[in-house]
Amino acid sequence: MSWPSRFLSQHAALKSSRARLTVASLEVNSEHRKSTVFFARTANSLQQRRYLHSKKMAANSEAAHPDTTPSINVRLADRWTGLDKNVWVEYTGLAAQHKAVNLGQGFPDFPPPEYVTKALAEATNGKNTLLNQYTRGYGHPRLVNVIAEVFSKVHNRPINPMSEILVTIGAYQSLYCAISGHINPDDEVIIIEPFFDCYEPMVRFAGGKPVFVALKPPQSKAGKEMHSSDWLLDMKDLEAAFTPKTRMIILNTPNNPLGKVFTKKELSDIAEICIRKNILVVSDEVYEWLIFEPYQHVRIADLPGMWERTITVRSAGKTFSVTGWKLGWSIAPANLIRNCQVALQNVTYTSPTPIQEAVAVGLEIEKERMDNKDQCYFYTLPAMLVAKRDQMADMLIKTGLTPIIPEGGYFMLADYSKLKNLPSSIMMSTEGDEPKDSRFVKWMTAEKKLATIPVSAFYSKEHKHLAENYIRFCFSKVSQER
Repeated sequence: MSWPSRFLSQHAALKSSRARLTVASLEVNSEHRKSTVFFARTANSLQQRRYLHSKKMAANSEAAHPDTTPSINVRLADRWTGLDKNVWVEYTGLAAQHKAVNLGQGFPDFPPPEYVTKALAEATNGKNTLLNQYTRGYGHPRLVNVIAEVFSKVHNRPINPMSEILVTIGAYQSLYCAISGHINPDDEVIIIEPFFDCYEPMVRFAGGKPVFVALKPPQSKAGKEMHSSDWLLDMKDLEAAFTPKTRMIILNTPNNPLGKVFTKKELSDIAEICIRKNILVVSDEVYEWLIFEPYQHVRIADLPGMWERTITVRSAGKTFSVTGWKLGWSIAPANLIRNCQVALQNVTYTSPTPIQEAVAVGLEIEKERMDNKDQCYFYTLPAMLVAKRDQMADMLIKTGLTPIIPEGGYFMLADYSKLKNLPSSIMMSTEGDEPKDSRFVKWMTAEKKLATIPVSAFYSKEHKHLAENYIRFCFSKVSQER
């Protein structure tokens, strides 16, 4: 049986409770044998329905409203030139188009804590009708107050709820405000690779120049697991990347897509350079609670000399498994938050009041449980996910892929380069055209009905070759035995 058949067969244990088991006959290896396998296909998945609905609506609109506008010279604004590609739009649409099992995009398919969804319902339908109206632009008072209480304890320092916290529409917007609020044209921003794909376009949109420093991947061993901690940051490479124009460094720990949790030694070495060269740090810590034992999350803002130069970005969506709520926040000294506030007030000004109210309720509940790891969702969630992580790793090994065991987050990389009998068009090295991992993912999605994300999407153009043997899986899914 070929590796996709074996993987899809095992993947039936990771299906949603609403998924249907579908029998599929897959072509396998060069001998053209057939193998009947079971795999989970979410026939009514939201992604597929959205994709197909949007295509139907577009077709209907074109038929009902034919274009009679004279042709005029309208083009994309220069500041967006080169920023029109988006990995999530492309590969989510591809998965829906081919009705593939989607283990690429990162979100849980299990329910969030009941108390936060009930709090959202109460906020919208309760007696306080003002919760359906605008709230304070920089953060709903109830929310920023409890954020201050929780993270004053986390950082072991007092945090002012009104001047040192900024609530935004997702951590995405917190990143945007942190970057656009501090970067001027020609400023250089160091980005450690692999990186979440929005960092580069945000820096470029602000007029800055991204400078990339890649973690060094280890040598892969067929059928043997590796760990995200095997990816190492060469401090000589990092030091060499700084110039007189360097203004900021963006750090992501736990790292998406790799799952690497930076050690205190690594963060201390980064901090030493930043202090010596007077550099700002944007620390993307949206997965801060999704840490798998025995690893520990070290916050760079807590290191000596780093609080005054660090903007830490966080996510309610990752904290409470409500990624669709799109709520995040930044914590930093007042002078840095003020610059972020200026950026926010000229973009969206405020975030949805009912969602902020519901997240505030959730944080108030968990604040009282933080000393009890058996009850606090901040700790029970990663304890649940570690079993899913290990199950995914076991399946990948059995199918001939080499898993990269993450120390935190939702995701696991896998090296597919040792697979046999793959089409030659996929296995050709990257030569200035589409990266090999992208070709592999498109082939696998179309032919084997299994969708993942190519890891080269998380690298700069000059370093995509480092990722050409890796694909990213998401394991934050419901497990159910066949």
